[in-house]
Amino acid sequence: MTKNAKITIILLMMVVVIAVTPLLFIKDSEFGGADGEAEGAITAINPDYEPWFGSILEPPGGETESLLFCLQAGIGAGIFGFGFGYLVARKKYKKGE
Repeated sequence: MTKNAKITIILLMMVVVIAVTPLLFIKDSEFGGADGEAEGAITAINPDYEPWFGSILEPPGGETESLLFCLQAGIGAGIFGFGFGYLVARKKYKKGE
């Protein structure tokens, strides 16, 4: 196994540990977001307001919702990075032909 492969595996394991540790050790934590603030503002303006619909799937805690959002952002950034890298490399290697 090459040195780069070992470093990559170690870094990936560290990322997993950093992502999973808060889920295991921090219970019943609340990380509020814009949705909660908007609901509070609407309730202050109109106390009789009822939402049109509710969540289909409610995550077990606020940290899970934050983790899923960060995971979504990371996957999106990886896709954009791969796409831009592909376009740059394609242009670079096309000049060599």
